[in-house]
Amino acid sequence: MNLVLLTLKNNKTFITEVIFLGFQTSKEISIFVFLLLLTVYLLTLFGNLLIILLVYNSNSLHTPMYFFLTQLSLSDIMLTTDIAPNLLYILLHKGTSMPLTNCILQQFIFVVMECSECLLLTVMSYDRYLAICKPLQYMSIMNNLFCMHLIIISWSLSICCMMVGAITIACLNFCGPNIIDHFFCDYLQLLSLSCSDTFWILLEMILNSIPFLFLPFLIVIISYSYVIFTILKIPSNAGKQKAFSTCSSHLMVVCIFYVTLIVIYDLPANEQSLTIRKLASLFYTMGTPLINPIIYSLRNRDIKFAFAKLKK
Repeated sequence: MNLVLLTLKNNKTFITEVIFLGFQTSKEISIFVFLLLLTVYLLTLFGNLLIILLVYNSNSLHTPMYFFLTQLSLSDIMLTTDIAPNLLYILLHKGTSMPLTNCILQQFIFVVMECSECLLLTVMSYDRYLAICKPLQYMSIMNNLFCMHLIIISWSLSICCMMVGAITIACLNFCGPNIIDHFFCDYLQLLSLSCSDTFWILLEMILNSIPFLFLPFLIVIISYSYVIFTILKIPSNAGKQKAFSTCSSHLMVVCIFYVTLIVIYDLPANEQSLTIRKLASLFYTMGTPLINPIIYSLRNRDIKFAFAKLKK
C-alpha cells in the first residue's frame, strides 16, 4: 500500500491518502466477520426498505408517526451504506487506503446521518407526546404541512451545519502520520493527523453538540416524562398497556441511540477504550440500522398487518 505524499516548497509533506487498520484479527475470523456483516448489511437494506414500502403502500400507515419512521429508515440506509462497503473491504484485505478527500466526505455523510437521526428521534418523541398528552389537538397540530416542515428542518440543519465543519476540515493541512486505527473516517482520529491548529474545529464540534445532541436529548426526556406521567393517570390497565405500546418501541430505539453515542465519544483515550469504541461504532453503524426496523415491526400491530396484507 503506497503512501501518497505532496511535497511543498518549505519541505513539509502533506498526506493525500489515509490508511485504515480496521480490526487486527486472524484471516479466519476476518472472513467470518465479513460474512456476518455482509448478511447484516443486506438485512438492514431489506428491513428498512420494507418499512418504507409498507408505509407507502398502506393507507392505514399514512400518519405522522409512520412518515417520520420512513425518514428514520432512510437515514439508517444512508448511514450503513456510507460505512459498510469500506468496512467489508477492510476485512477482506486486512486494511485499506482511501484518498483524504474521500475520507472527509465519508466523515461528513456519517455526521449528517448521525445529527439527522438525533433530530428525527426528537421529532418522533414530540409526536408521541402530542398523541398521548394532547390527543384532541393532535391532528390539528401534526398536519401534513407541519410534518413536512419538521422533516425539512431536520435534514437541512444537519446538512448545512455539518457542511461548515467538513469545509473547515478540508482546509486543514495534514502532515501525517496517515494511519487511522479504525474502520471508517472517525472525526477525532482524522483531526489528530492534522498539523494545523484544530482548536476552533474542536470548539465548533462541542458547540454543535448542543443543538444536535444535548438539546434534543433534553426534549426527549421532557416529552417522555409528560408521556409517562399521563399514562400513569389512565385508570384502566388496558388503557395503560395500549398507551405504553404506542411509544415503547421508540423509547427503546432512543435508549440504544444515546447509550451507544456515550460509549463512542465519552470513553477516555487509551488502547482498551479504542477497542471498545470500535466495537461500539460497529454496533452503531451496522447494528442499530438493523435493530430499528426489527423493534418497530415486532412491537407494532399496524406494521404486522400491512406486511401480511402485502404478502397477499
